[in-house]
Amino acid sequence: MKRFRMMFALAVSLSGEAALGGTLTGHVSVVSSERPAGKADHSGAVVWLEPADGLPVPAASPAGAPLAPVQVVQRKQTFVPHVQAVQVGTAVDFPNADPTLHNVFSNYYGQVFDLHLYAPKTSRRVVFRRPGMAYIFCNIHEEMSAVVAVLPTPYFAVTGAEGRFEIQAPAGAYRLQVWFERSLPQKLRLLERRIVLGDAGASAGEIAVSTDGYVAERHKNKYGQEYSPAPDESFFYPGGRR
Repeated sequence: MKRFRMMFALAVSLSGEAALGGTLTGHVSVVSSERPAGKADHSGAVVWLEPADGLPVPAASPAGAPLAPVQVVQRKQTFVPHVQAVQVGTAVDFPNADPTLHNVFSNYYGQVFDLHLYAPKTSRRVVFRRPGMAYIFCNIHEEMSAVVAVLPTPYFAVTGAEGRFEIQAPAGAYRLQVWFERSLPQKLRLLERRIVLGDAGASAGEIAVSTDGYVAERHKNKYGQEYSPAPDESFFYPGGRR
Protein backbone atom coordinates (compact mmCIF):
# COMPACT_ATOMS: atom_id res chain seq x y z
CA MET A 1 0.00 0.00 0.00
CA LYS A 2 2.83 2.39 0.85
CA ARG A 3 4.46 1.73 -2.55
CA PHE A 4 1.12 2.29 -4.28
CA ARG A 5 0.67 5.66 -2.55
CA MET A 6 4.20 6.71 -3.54
CA MET A 7 3.62 5.73 -7.20
CA PHE A 8 0.26 7.51 -7.23
CA ALA A 9 1.80 10.67 -5.79
CA LEU A 10 4.56 10.61 -8.41
CA ALA A 11 2.03 10.07 -11.21
CA VAL A 12 0.03 13.08 -9.98
CA SER A 13 3.23 15.08 -9.79
CA LEU A 14 4.15 14.17 -13.37
CA SER A 15 0.72 14.91 -14.82
CA GLY A 16 -0.45 17.91 -12.80
CA GLU A 17 -0.17 21.31 -14.41
CA ALA A 18 1.12 22.77 -11.16
CA ALA A 19 3.97 20.25 -10.86
CA LEU A 20 7.36 21.86 -10.55
CA GLY A 21 10.06 20.83 -12.95
CA GLY A 22 13.62 21.26 -14.03
CA THR A 23 15.96 20.97 -17.00
CA LEU A 24 18.10 17.98 -17.84
CA THR A 25 21.31 18.92 -19.62
CA GLY A 26 23.95 16.75 -21.20
CA HIS A 27 26.27 16.20 -24.12
CA VAL A 28 26.33 13.42 -26.73
CA SER A 29 29.65 12.54 -28.34
CA VAL A 30 29.60 10.41 -31.47
CA VAL A 31 32.76 8.31 -31.27
CA SER A 32 34.48 5.75 -33.46
CA SER A 33 37.75 3.87 -33.24
CA GLU A 34 38.35 4.81 -36.88
CA ARG A 35 37.22 8.45 -36.74
CA PRO A 36 39.37 10.59 -39.06
CA ALA A 37 41.03 13.72 -37.77
CA GLY A 38 38.98 16.89 -37.92
CA LYS A 39 35.99 18.49 -36.25
CA ALA A 40 33.39 15.94 -35.16
CA ASP A 41 29.68 16.26 -35.93
CA HIS A 42 27.52 15.05 -33.05
CA SER A 43 24.15 15.93 -34.59
CA GLY A 44 21.15 13.66 -35.02
CA ALA A 45 21.15 11.86 -31.67
CA VAL A 46 17.69 11.59 -30.07
CA VAL A 47 17.58 11.71 -26.27
CA TRP A 48 14.32 11.25 -24.36
CA LEU A 49 12.87 10.67 -20.91
CA GLU A 50 10.18 8.16 -19.96
CA PRO A 51 8.73 8.04 -16.42
CA ALA A 52 10.36 5.34 -14.33
CA ASP A 53 8.52 2.42 -12.73
CA GLY A 54 6.03 2.12 -15.59
CA LEU A 55 4.09 5.24 -14.66
CA PRO A 56 1.87 6.85 -17.32
CA VAL A 57 3.29 9.58 -19.53
CA PRO A 58 1.53 12.93 -19.04
CA ALA A 59 -0.09 14.65 -21.99
CA ALA A 60 1.98 17.19 -23.91
CA SER A 61 -1.06 19.43 -24.44
CA PRO A 62 -4.33 20.12 -22.62
CA ALA A 63 -6.88 17.31 -22.77
CA GLY A 64 -8.46 17.12 -26.20
CA ALA A 65 -6.07 19.61 -27.81
CA PRO A 66 -4.15 18.32 -30.86
CA LEU A 67 -0.37 18.25 -30.80
CA ALA A 68 1.28 20.99 -32.84
CA PRO A 69 2.35 19.73 -36.29
CA VAL A 70 5.98 19.82 -37.40
CA GLN A 71 7.69 19.81 -40.80
CA VAL A 72 10.25 17.79 -42.72
CA VAL A 73 10.98 19.86 -45.84
CA GLN A 74 12.20 18.50 -49.18
CA ARG A 75 14.78 21.01 -50.38
CA LYS A 76 17.60 20.48 -52.91
CA GLN A 77 16.77 16.76 -52.93
CA THR A 78 17.37 16.52 -49.19
CA PHE A 79 15.00 16.04 -46.26
CA VAL A 80 15.47 18.86 -43.74
CA PRO A 81 15.93 18.04 -40.92
CA HIS A 82 17.35 14.59 -41.48
CA VAL A 83 16.19 13.53 -37.99
CA GLN A 84 12.91 14.82 -36.57
CA ALA A 85 11.56 13.72 -33.18
CA VAL A 86 7.85 13.86 -32.31
CA GLN A 87 5.47 12.52 -29.69
CA VAL A 88 3.03 9.79 -30.69
CA GLY A 89 -0.03 11.39 -32.30
CA THR A 90 1.86 14.27 -33.96
CA ALA A 91 1.19 15.28 -37.57
CA VAL A 92 4.25 15.76 -39.77
CA ASP A 93 3.98 17.85 -42.94
CA PHE A 94 6.27 17.07 -45.90
CA PRO A 95 6.28 20.23 -48.07
CA ASN A 96 7.98 19.97 -51.46
CA ALA A 97 10.24 23.02 -51.78
CA ASP A 98 11.99 21.66 -54.90
CA PRO A 99 11.17 22.41 -58.54
CA THR A 100 10.69 18.65 -59.18
CA LEU A 101 8.20 15.94 -58.21
CA HIS A 102 8.81 13.90 -55.07
CA ASN A 103 7.30 10.76 -53.56
CA VAL A 104 7.61 10.29 -49.80
CA PHE A 105 7.17 6.81 -48.37
CA SER A 106 8.10 4.48 -45.53
CA ASN A 107 7.68 0.73 -45.71
CA TYR A 108 9.53 -0.68 -42.71
CA TYR A 109 10.18 0.10 -39.04
CA GLY A 110 7.52 2.35 -37.58
CA GLN A 111 4.59 3.54 -39.67
CA VAL A 112 3.96 2.37 -43.25
CA PHE A 113 2.71 5.03 -45.68
CA ASP A 114 2.97 6.24 -49.27
CA LEU A 115 2.26 9.89 -50.17
CA HIS A 116 2.59 9.19 -53.93
CA LEU A 117 3.91 11.77 -56.40
CA TYR A 118 3.19 15.38 -55.63
CA ALA A 119 4.12 18.66 -57.22
CA PRO A 120 6.44 21.49 -56.19
CA LYS A 121 5.01 24.04 -53.73
CA THR A 122 2.56 21.47 -52.34
CA SER A 123 2.60 19.49 -49.11
CA ARG A 124 1.23 16.27 -47.67
CA ARG A 125 0.75 15.13 -44.09
CA VAL A 126 1.17 11.98 -42.02
CA VAL A 127 -0.03 11.51 -38.45
CA PHE A 128 2.34 9.18 -36.60
CA ARG A 129 0.24 7.06 -34.26
CA ARG A 130 2.64 4.48 -32.81
CA PRO A 131 6.13 4.70 -31.31
CA GLY A 132 9.17 3.67 -33.30
CA MET A 133 11.75 4.90 -35.77
CA ALA A 134 10.10 5.67 -39.13
CA TYR A 135 12.66 5.63 -41.94
CA ILE A 136 11.56 7.97 -44.75
CA PHE A 137 12.58 7.87 -48.42
CA CYS A 138 11.71 9.28 -51.83
CA ASN A 139 10.77 6.75 -54.49
CA ILE A 140 12.41 8.87 -57.22
CA HIS A 141 15.66 9.99 -55.58
CA GLU A 142 17.51 7.15 -53.85
CA GLU A 143 19.87 9.48 -52.00
CA MET A 144 17.03 11.12 -50.05
CA SER A 145 16.42 9.76 -46.57
CA ALA A 146 15.21 10.91 -43.17
CA VAL A 147 14.10 9.48 -39.83
CA VAL A 148 11.07 10.46 -37.78
CA ALA A 149 11.60 9.32 -34.20
CA VAL A 150 8.09 8.75 -32.83
CA LEU A 151 8.32 8.75 -29.03
CA PRO A 152 5.89 7.83 -26.23
CA THR A 153 6.80 10.99 -24.30
CA PRO A 154 6.84 14.78 -24.76
CA TYR A 155 10.26 15.06 -23.10
CA PHE A 156 12.94 14.76 -25.80
CA ALA A 157 15.67 16.57 -27.71
CA VAL A 158 17.67 16.10 -30.91
CA THR A 159 21.32 17.09 -30.76
CA GLY A 160 22.90 19.65 -33.06
CA ALA A 161 26.47 19.52 -34.36
CA GLU A 162 27.97 20.29 -30.96
CA GLY A 163 26.07 17.46 -29.27
CA ARG A 164 24.52 19.44 -26.42
CA PHE A 165 20.91 18.87 -25.36
CA GLU A 166 18.37 20.24 -22.88
CA ILE A 167 15.09 18.59 -21.87
CA GLN A 168 12.54 20.29 -19.63
CA ALA A 169 10.28 17.98 -17.62
CA PRO A 170 8.36 17.85 -14.31
CA ALA A 171 10.34 16.76 -11.28
CA GLY A 172 10.45 13.00 -10.88
CA ALA A 173 12.26 9.79 -11.72
CA TYR A 174 12.84 8.87 -15.39
CA ARG A 175 14.57 6.44 -17.69
CA LEU A 176 16.88 8.23 -20.12
CA GLN A 177 17.16 6.61 -23.54
CA VAL A 178 19.27 7.43 -26.58
CA TRP A 179 18.98 6.61 -30.28
CA PHE A 180 21.44 7.32 -33.08
CA GLU A 181 21.06 6.19 -36.68
CA ARG A 182 24.62 4.90 -37.05
CA SER A 183 24.86 3.00 -33.77
CA LEU A 184 23.95 -0.63 -33.10
CA PRO A 185 20.88 -1.28 -30.88
CA GLN A 186 22.86 -3.35 -28.38
CA LYS A 187 25.28 -0.45 -27.89
CA LEU A 188 22.44 2.03 -27.42
CA ARG A 189 20.78 -0.15 -24.75
CA LEU A 190 23.94 0.17 -22.66
CA LEU A 191 23.41 3.95 -22.54
CA GLU A 192 20.05 3.74 -20.77
CA ARG A 193 20.12 5.13 -17.25
CA ARG A 194 17.91 6.30 -14.43
CA ILE A 195 17.60 10.06 -13.97
CA VAL A 196 16.09 11.83 -10.96
CA LEU A 197 15.11 15.33 -12.02
CA GLY A 198 14.57 17.93 -9.32
CA ASP A 199 13.45 21.53 -9.46
CA ALA A 200 17.08 22.61 -9.70
CA GLY A 201 17.60 20.42 -12.76
CA ALA A 202 20.06 17.62 -13.34
CA SER A 203 22.92 16.65 -15.63
CA ALA A 204 23.25 13.50 -17.70
CA GLY A 205 26.92 14.26 -18.20
CA GLU A 206 28.79 12.94 -21.23
CA ILE A 207 27.08 10.25 -23.32
CA ALA A 208 29.42 8.50 -25.76
CA VAL A 209 27.60 6.97 -28.74
CA SER A 210 29.75 4.49 -30.64
CA THR A 211 29.41 3.92 -34.39
CA ASP A 212 31.77 0.91 -34.38
CA GLY A 213 30.28 -2.11 -36.12
CA TYR A 214 27.59 -0.17 -37.95
CA VAL A 215 27.23 -0.96 -41.66
CA ALA A 216 24.82 1.10 -43.75
CA GLU A 217 22.39 -0.96 -45.84
CA ARG A 218 21.24 0.17 -49.25
CA HIS A 219 17.48 0.61 -49.16
CA LYS A 220 14.99 -0.49 -51.82
CA ASN A 221 12.26 1.57 -53.46
CA LYS A 222 8.65 1.43 -52.26
CA TYR A 223 8.04 -1.72 -54.32
CA GLY A 224 10.94 -3.55 -52.64
CA GLN A 225 13.07 -3.34 -55.80
CA GLU A 226 16.34 -1.68 -56.74
CA TYR A 227 16.12 1.95 -57.81
CA SER A 228 16.18 2.82 -61.50
CA PRO A 229 18.92 5.20 -62.69
CA ALA A 230 18.26 8.69 -61.36
CA PRO A 231 16.69 11.11 -63.86
CA ASP A 232 18.82 13.98 -65.15
CA GLU A 233 17.47 17.02 -63.32
CA SER A 234 20.59 19.19 -63.54
CA PHE A 235 18.69 21.88 -65.43
CA PHE A 236 16.58 22.42 -62.29
CA TYR A 237 19.71 23.10 -60.22
CA PRO A 238 22.08 25.36 -62.19
CA GLY A 239 25.50 25.54 -60.60
CA GLY A 240 25.05 22.34 -58.64
CA ARG A 241 22.40 20.75 -56.45
CA ARG A 242 23.90 21.65 -53.07
